[in-house]
Amino acid sequence: MKNQTLNNYKNYLFLYLFLLFSMSVCFLYLKHDVGNDSTISEWIINYSGGFTKRGLIGQISIYFARFFDSELRDIILYFQIIIIGTYFILIFTFLKNIFLERIYLLCIFTPVFLLYPVYEIEVLARKEIFIFILFIIHLLILIHKFKYANISKLITFTISVLIWEPVLFFLPMWIFIDIASKESEKKNNLLFFIRDQIFYLPAIIIGMVFIFNPLSEIEHFQMATILKNEFNEVCYMSCSLLLHKSTFMQQFTGNFHAYSTENVLRYIWIMFIAFLPLFILLKNINFRKKKKINFLINSEKKVTNYFYLTLSPVLILFLMGYDWGRWVNISYTLSLLTFLYLYKKDIIIINFGTLKKSRINLLSLRNFSLIFIIYCFTWSPKTVITGDIGSFPLYRAIYKIYKTFLT
Repeated sequence: MKNQTLNNYKNYLFLYLFLLFSMSVCFLYLKHDVGNDSTISEWIINYSGGFTKRGLIGQISIYFARFFDSELRDIILYFQIIIIGTYFILIFTFLKNIFLERIYLLCIFTPVFLLYPVYEIEVLARKEIFIFILFIIHLLILIHKFKYANISKLITFTISVLIWEPVLFFLPMWIFIDIASKESEKKNNLLFFIRDQIFYLPAIIIGMVFIFNPLSEIEHFQMATILKNEFNEVCYMSCSLLLHKSTFMQQFTGNFHAYSTENVLRYIWIMFIAFLPLFILLKNINFRKKKKINFLINSEKKVTNYFYLTLSPVLILFLMGYDWGRWVNISYTLSLLTFLYLYKKDIIIINFGTLKKSRINLLSLRNFSLIFIIYCFTWSPKTVITGDIGSFPLYRAIYKIYKTFLT
């Protein structure tokens, strides 16, 4: 790879991330005082009424609001800006030295990855962003300080569950990374596998507590009362659903009305288009070792098979949740980061010869640029399953900021 190509990629990536961060700050400022904002409704969940799912960040926000005698929404806004900035810095750090032919650009600039929460602003700074950050931190530790792998997953995954418990559906992906990363054949057996999974046990126990011990009406009322009396906040949307949609059965039955043939087929098509560049890359990779890596992963099998397997539990999340656009964004983000980790860790090899002969690389620069713009910037999925496909997301986001702040 030519140094000039990599430098150009870094520069464009930095400018793109800076643009997204700037727009994110503007949109966060615009919506942080909106009374029915989805993000705020999730951030105000706290432990005032008892130990409950997704309460950690809200409890920390309340602590700082009390300590600085500030408005709760202002404290949340500051935290959101910091966390968004941290995410983009980590993304740039993780991606800056990787360039894998033209198809890779489609993987990075697809509208279901970094751009998605910016144009679907009700998703902006939702709690899955903490999952992305913790996941990247874990991957960086595995790359640079592998001896701390078990401590890392104990801390990062446990905190992830405390912040956003549906991350449990992505546990197979974390386990797959663990197994594929093992370098010593002596430690690739059932005994060591069971030992390593013990570090996920605290997070799993916490998840079970959330599932089988939801807030009672009295506890929820206590939380809502403190929010109202101290911060003049109404416990609405995500906060309110802790009481009205807390059981497994309620999660499933509450979405049945949205599962029409049209809606499901539309999102199947969205997922196919969104994941297509990534799975083209995955089809051109193999495990580096030409033997059985361990008792669970065979290097002679296709890597894509393991990605399908690790993502399969997420289908339950689609059945339980209404925000299918978010589930696509989360699944894609964690899948892409996993693929890049395997490449950076030298666990997989990429058949660049085949990629260079692919149709996308045989196109002229003009034709590829046209396809790049059409694929990355002319369409977008909406947040909920009932939403139609949006158009020109980056343009609409920029125009909205221009219309709000400059006119």
